[in-house]
Amino acid sequence: MLIYGKEVSANTRAALAEDVKGFVGKYGRKPCLAVIIVGEDPASQTYVRNKIKGCAEVGMASLSYEYGADTPQSEIAAKLKELAADPCVDGILVQLPLPAGFDEKYLLSLIPDAKDVDGFSPTNMGLLAMNAPRTISCTPFGVMKLLASTGQPLAGKRAVVIGRSNTVGKPMAMLLLNADCTVTVCHSKTENLAAIAREADILVAAIGKPKFVTADMVKEGATVIDVGINRVDGKLVGDVDFENVKDKAAYITPVPGGVGPMTITMLLCNTLQAAENAEESAKA
Repeated sequence: MLIYGKEVSANTRAALAEDVKGFVGKYGRKPCLAVIIVGEDPASQTYVRNKIKGCAEVGMASLSYEYGADTPQSEIAAKLKELAADPCVDGILVQLPLPAGFDEKYLLSLIPDAKDVDGFSPTNMGLLAMNAPRTISCTPFGVMKLLASTGQPLAGKRAVVIGRSNTVGKPMAMLLLNADCTVTVCHSKTENLAAIAREADILVAAIGKPKFVTADMVKEGATVIDVGINRVDGKLVGDVDFENVKDKAAYITPVPGGVGPMTITMLLCNTLQAAENAEESAKA
C-alpha cells in the first residue's frame, strides 16, 4: 500500500487550522513564523514560498526576509537577534543551505531554543535523545506521522535508518527508539549494509543517493519510508528503487508525494507549539 504524504498532510493541516483558530481566540494574536533566506538558490526560494503559503493556509502570520549572497553576515546576525527578542515572533528559521562564506553554525546559534522550530539546536536534539522532546526535527516528525497513519504498531519492530545526518538520520533513529523500536543506523562506512537492511521491519532511506535501496535489500512485507529527493534526468526520484521495491513492501512512500509534503506541515505544527509554549511561559 502506498503511504500518501499529501493526504496525511492535508488532514493534519485541517486539524491544525482549527487549533490555530482556538489559539487566536484565546490569546488574541496569530502564531508567527519568521523565515530568513540568503542567496538565490531556486530550490530554497521555492521552499520558502511554500512555508509562507502554508502559514496563510492554516491562519498563521509570517515574516520573510531575503538577503543577497553578498550581504554582510553581521547584517543577518543583527536581524536574527532582533527576531529573537521580538515577543510577537514564535518561530525562526534560516533556510539552508547558506551560500559559501557564511558561518551556518554561528547564525543558527542566534535562534533561541524556544524559537527553533526546525528542531536543530543542541538543546532540542538533546531533549529528543532523552525522550522529552520540545521541538522535533520536521522531516523525522513527519515520518512518524506517516507511520502512524498505517495503523501498524511500532513497539518491538526492527527499524533500520540508512543515513546519519543531524537533520534526518539521527533524530529519526531517536524517534523510532523512543517508540520502542530496535534501531540500527547505517551509513557510508557500514559493512554488510544490504544484509542489515534486509532485517528491517521498518526501513527509512535518507542517504541522498538515487535508487540506492534495491529490492534485494528489502524484507518481504517491510514498511519502506523514502526520505530522499534526487533529480535524475529532470525527474525527482527517491533513495529507493521504487518500481522494483513496491511489490515487495507492505507499505511504501512514493517520491514525490510521500515524505515531502509532511515537512512543512510539521514545521507549522512546531510553530503553533512554540507559540503556545511562549504564552504559557509569559503566564508563569
